[in-house]
Amino acid sequence: MNALALLLTALTAVQGQAVRLTVPAEPGLQSVTVEWSDRVKPLARDEDGWFTVIGVDLGAKPGQHAADLLYTYTDGRTTRATQQITVKSKEYPTTRLTVEPKYVELSAENQERTARERKEIGAVYWKITPQAYWTEPFEVPIPGITGGRNFGHRRVFNDQPRAPHSGADLTATTGTEIHASNRGRVVLAKNLFFSGNAVFIDHGLGVYTVYLHLSKILVEPGTMVERGAVVGLAGATGRVTGPHLHWGARIQNARVDPFSLIDWSL
Repeated sequence: MNALALLLTALTAVQGQAVRLTVPAEPGLQSVTVEWSDRVKPLARDEDGWFTVIGVDLGAKPGQHAADLLYTYTDGRTTRATQQITVKSKEYPTTRLTVEPKYVELSAENQERTARERKEIGAVYWKITPQAYWTEPFEVPIPGITGGRNFGHRRVFNDQPRAPHSGADLTATTGTEIHASNRGRVVLAKNLFFSGNAVFIDHGLGVYTVYLHLSKILVEPGTMVERGAVVGLAGATGRVTGPHLHWGARIQNARVDPFSLIDWSL
């Protein structure tokens, strides 16, 4: 067995968590890829070795899951190893909300619009940029905010059950500056039916953060933004009960708690 495989130890994660995978540097090691949830993506190189991030989806089945690693060497050799990840279940509460009826009982026109937007967003999340744009730790988009940990709450709008909450709602008054959680490329910046004015940032390696319900968008698609750059102003657009920021994260399209990005020591 390759020496790198012996260094892999079991990892434990809960549903809806981002997990960092690392592989130490080794002479002659040219590239490393990982297969997780039927997607293959590369590990990025830094001064300590190789790294990537995978997402344990909010709905992932509890139990043992395998992340399959492929090592490729400069002499053409390849070896494989498996990183075992134990996924634990997490209980999330139910939140009942009252919103405008049009956001629950959709008209035919709005059904068509939301279908188009789901397809557009899905295409964004499907792409895996092969490099990491970030070099610093992720940070909360509103400095000083530590609350808003309602990720995963089962939601009932106007007495009708809907999908679990896939982000964290941060308290913010209209006009509050919203900062990019890390360096990345803006891949979507537009008004969406449910999300209101929205900004999506690709950080590379399949890691995306989103900023929803903005009163104003201050960036354009294709723009590279630095960590802390102001991307918009908080507001109450889309399906909301009042002004706030919905801050979300996706990794290889897995719904993860954005606060789990903050826990890394990069």
